[in-house]
Amino acid sequence: RMIVLGREVCGNLEAALECEWLVTNGIGGYASGTVAGANTRRYHGLLVAALDPPRGRTLMLARVEEELVLGDQTFYLATNEYHDGTIYPLGYLHLQECRLVDGIPTFTFAVPGVTLTRTVWMEDGQNTTYLRYALSEASRSVTLRVSLFTTYRDHHAGTIGVPDWEFAVSQQDRGVEIIAREGAHPLRVAASRGSFIQTGVWYWRYLHRRERERGLDYLEDLYTPGLLVTDLQPGETVTLLASAEPWEALTTDFADAFERRQMRQRRLWSGSPLAHQSEALHDLVVAADQFVVRVLDEGQGTAPSVGIIAGYHWFEEWGRDALISLPGLLLVTGRYAEARALLQRYARLVDHGMLPVRLPDAGTPAQYESIDASLWYFQALHHYLRTTGDDDLLTAVYPTLVEIVRTYQDEARFGIAVDDDGLLAGGFPGLALTWMDARVDGWVVTPRRGKPVEVNALWYNAARLLGDWSDRLGKPSDHFHAAADRARQSFNERFWYPEGGYLYDVVDGEAGDDPTLRPNQLLAIGLAYPTLDRRRWETVLERVEERLLTPRGLRTLDPAAPGYCGHYGGDQRTRDGAYHQGTVWPWLTGAYVDAALRSGRHADSLRAFLTGIIATLREGGLGTIGEIFDGDAPYQGNGCIAQAWSVAEILRAWERLARA
Repeated sequence: RMIVLGREVCGNLEAALECEWLVTNGIGGYASGTVAGANTRRYHGLLVAALDPPRGRTLMLARVEEELVLGDQTFYLATNEYHDGTIYPLGYLHLQECRLVDGIPTFTFAVPGVTLTRTVWMEDGQNTTYLRYALSEASRSVTLRVSLFTTYRDHHAGTIGVPDWEFAVSQQDRGVEIIAREGAHPLRVAASRGSFIQTGVWYWRYLHRRERERGLDYLEDLYTPGLLVTDLQPGETVTLLASAEPWEALTTDFADAFERRQMRQRRLWSGSPLAHQSEALHDLVVAADQFVVRVLDEGQGTAPSVGIIAGYHWFEEWGRDALISLPGLLLVTGRYAEARALLQRYARLVDHGMLPVRLPDAGTPAQYESIDASLWYFQALHHYLRTTGDDDLLTAVYPTLVEIVRTYQDEARFGIAVDDDGLLAGGFPGLALTWMDARVDGWVVTPRRGKPVEVNALWYNAARLLGDWSDRLGKPSDHFHAAADRARQSFNERFWYPEGGYLYDVVDGEAGDDPTLRPNQLLAIGLAYPTLDRRRWETVLERVEERLLTPRGLRTLDPAAPGYCGHYGGDQRTRDGAYHQGTVWPWLTGAYVDAALRSGRHADSLRAFLTGIIATLREGGLGTIGEIFDGDAPYQGNGCIAQAWSVAEILRAWERLARA
C-alpha cells in the first residue's frame, strides 16, 4: 500500500535524481519533480496549471526552497543543479525518506534535533497545489522559510529571464497574488500561518539534465517574488497553497483539504473490483486515475465529459491510446460511467469514418492521421458492453459504427480502403498511420504502408463485432459478416510466413511482403475474435517468446533484424530511430497475455511475469509504469515516466488472468 525509499536512494544524488514523483488534479494539471528536489526536466514544477482544462498547461510555480533556522544555524533543504554542474544547496543530504502513500508523496528531512516532513498534493478538479510542512513532536522549535521560484510559460518551453522583468506582487487579505506579465493568469499563494516577505530576484541558468540528454534546450531562469516565513513549535504544521483559481474558489480549511484528498485516493482502491485481489495492484489502480481527465465537451455546452491523457509529462490526449487504455483504466477499476462518457464523446469526434489520433494541447484542430484509431473503438466498446450490458449506448453509437466500417470499405483519408482481397490497406507519403508512428524531419522511421498485420486483425474484428451487434439490435448484418469472412480468409492466405513460422508484419508493402518479426501479430490471436487459424497460434507464440520477450515486456523488433536498436537515448533523431526498432513497450504485454492464454499458457506463470513488470513501480516514475524500456539488458526505463496504456494494459491483463 506504499512505496518507501530510504537513505540508500535519498542520500545518493544520482539515484534520487532518477526517481520522480507525480500528482495530478483530474483536469490536466499536475505537479512533479525528483526525489532529490532538483528539477531535471522542463516539465517539473509544483504547479503546472491546465488553464483551458485539460489543455493550456502552464508552469507557474517551478519549485520552492526551504530553510530551517535553529538559533544561529541555517539548514538548507533544497537541491539544485546549475549550468556548470554545480549542485547547490545540498539539501538531499538531509533527506531521510520519500514515502508514497495512496499516490501522495511525503518527504522526511532531518537536521540535528529536528525532523520535518513535506507532503505534496493537488485539489481534485482545481489548479491548486498544497505543500504541508509538519514538525515532529520530538523536535525543537524552528523558523521555516519557504522561497517561491516562479515562471509563466507553456510546460513544453523554457524561461529566459531578463533583469528588468519584474513580476507584479500584491499582498491581499487572503494571501499574495503574483502576475508574471500583462495578460498573464495570476498565481495566488496563501498559507495557514506565517508572513510573506517580498524580494523580487532572478536566479539564473538552472540545468535540466534530462532535456540535455534529449538534445533539447536545457537551461532555465526563475524569478523569486518572495518567501513565506513562519515559526513552528514541535507538533505544529503549516500548509502553503499555490493556485491559478480565483480566491473565492479556494478553501481556508487546509486540514480538510488533505483529508479530502486522502479519502478520494483511498476510494479509488476500495471502489475498484480489484480491491479483493492482490495488494500489488493497489498503486496501479491509484495510478490509473492520473490519466483520467474531465473535458469541457466539444460542442456540448458546459457539461463535462471524459478524456485520457496519454502520458506524463509531455503527451496530450491521443485517440488510439485512450481507446486501448479504456478497459484497464476505467472498466477494470469500476469506473463505468466515465467509460460510457468517453465512448459517447469519441463517437461524436468521428469525421469521415475516422477518429482523431491526437487532440492537441494547444487547442488546434484534431489530427486524423491514423489507420487504426477508429478500429480500436470497436474493441473498447466490446469490453464495455461485455462488462455492463449497456444496449442503450450500443443503440446510440450504432450509426457511427456503421459509418466507420462503410467508410473504410469505400475509402477514408490517406488511401485507407479495403482492397479486393477484403484486407485493409493504407498509407500516404511522409505519414506513419499505425501505432509505430515515429517521424522526424520527414523521415518515417518504421514505414508500414500497405496492409499491416494488427490493422487487419482489428479490421476483421470491427466487421465481425458490427455483424454481431447488428444481430443483437435486429439490424441487417449479412454485409458485415461477409466482410469479416472475406478478411479472415485472405488474412490466413496472405499473412503466413512459412519460412519463419510466424506472420508477415505487412503484406503488399512498399517493398512487397515484410517478414520482419514484430509483436504486432499477437493481436491476430488475442483480440475479441482471433483472426489467425488456431493451428498456427503456438508456433507464432514460440517465435515471439524466443526473440522478443524480455522481463519488461515485448521488444518491437527482433534483435537479429537490421536496424535493431537496443538502447533508447540521444537527440530526437536518435531517439525516434530507436522508438519502434527494438524498444520494449509495456502496453504490448496485454496482447501477449491474451495470446498466451488462448494458446494454453498457464495463468500462474503469466501472473509472475506481470509481477516483475509491476515491480518497476519503485523505479523511475514512482507508483506508475513508464512508456518504454530498452530492448537490451538491464532494460532501463525511458520515455514518459507515466504512460496510460502501460498502466491500463497491465491492469487489464491481471484481471484477464483472474478470470482464466
